[in-house]
Amino acid sequence: MGRHIAVVEWSLGDGNFAHGRYSRAHAWHFDGGAEVRGSSSPSVVPLPWSDPAGVDPEEALIASASACHMLWFLHIACDAGFVVTRYRDEAEGTMAKGADGKIAITRIALRPDIAFEGTAPSADDLHDMHHRAHDACFIANSLKSEIVVESAG
Repeated sequence: MGRHIAVVEWSLGDGNFAHGRYSRAHAWHFDGGAEVRGSSSPSVVPLPWSDPAGVDPEEALIASASACHMLWFLHIACDAGFVVTRYRDEAEGTMAKGADGKIAITRIALRPDIAFEGTAPSADDLHDMHHRAHDACFIANSLKSEIVVESAG
């Protein structure tokens, strides 16, 4: 279906690698030219070795699941004749020990808040559209963690 390339770059700088005292800040480069500042989460690696302004891998995974669902939802809504004027999702991931005893993102809750122009879908139609978007989402189809949609509508 296609290849997707992301280049992740890190260098030591002024740190002391042997003693674990080095920055976890790094850069993500994408084929379209976008660059994202990345880091470990300060809740995992304390300051100053993490960059709180950087996106940590866990946040990126949650955002990827949310964005994938949104893109499919928009496509499905458009095909159904609905006009979406705003889509906002405050997605949340839960980290916990999985069944294998390893720490993982065990659940992602998507909480889309969607505005429509003109006629909005019924609650049943909205539920169906989210279900179809979830089934089509490449990221959701790639993960073992539970992903739920907690739609306001």
